[in-house]
Amino acid sequence: MPAEPTEKKQLNNFQQRVLVGLAGGALFIGAIYFDQWTFAVLFLGLTVLGIREFYQLLTLRGFAPNYNAGIVLGSALFVLIFLLQLKVVQPKALFALPPIVFFVFIAELFRKKEQPFVNIALTLVGMLYVGGSFSMLPILGFLKGYYSWQVIMGTMLLIWASDSGAYFVGKTFGKHKLFPRISPGKTWEGWVGGAFAALLVGYFLSVYFQDLNLLQWLGIAVIVSIFGVLGDLIESLLKRSLQVKDSGTLIPGHGGILDRFDSLVLVVPFIVAFLKLF
Repeated sequence: MPAEPTEKKQLNNFQQRVLVGLAGGALFIGAIYFDQWTFAVLFLGLTVLGIREFYQLLTLRGFAPNYNAGIVLGSALFVLIFLLQLKVVQPKALFALPPIVFFVFIAELFRKKEQPFVNIALTLVGMLYVGGSFSMLPILGFLKGYYSWQVIMGTMLLIWASDSGAYFVGKTFGKHKLFPRISPGKTWEGWVGGAFAALLVGYFLSVYFQDLNLLQWLGIAVIVSIFGVLGDLIESLLKRSLQVKDSGTLIPGHGGILDRFDSLVLVVPFIVAFLKLF
């Protein structure tokens, strides 16, 4: 009998996780699919929340990143690249970024915090880690010269397939630890299962999402298989170094923004480089 409340609590947590996942997934898919403006609002919001969450984690350990400067810079970078894709601003506007970045240094002169250069470094890391990655999403959205949801949605499906394949195969057959120091639950068998699932979904994406061809989708699947896992490991490394279980509590049953989008944060720059260079 004493185990019953625990089982009930676990069931309630699972139900909450499923309901929040379904509602969040519907909102996420709808915003990407509807048009470029809902896409921009969604990821600009995630950029702000993600940077803020990163800084909150650091604050717990006594660091003092500049919240305002980092959030403004990360948001400005996203908006600028989005407007470049719309051809509202000219590429020469990018030259405004380096001087703006140095305002982080100038602002630290007036903050009167300890370890000023540590604060500057952590402010810029947060801005680049979250804002720099999400700012490249508009490039994927406008690969055809106009907004199309296919590459962004396809990337999310590949991440989901890789995560799901890794989870189920790893849980069933996993024996050999992939990176026990950082994430004891991950196995090589799980990684192979995730890679296979991503490649399989990549094939079907080439049939139904024809903005890209088969080789491009398979290339993205390989990137997701490798760098998606590394993104997860990097976020685990961050949490272990700061001695926290989750990056935040914003999403009930799912943790924080960084917990949900750790793979996306790392894969996006590599996908953009792959599609632009090859």
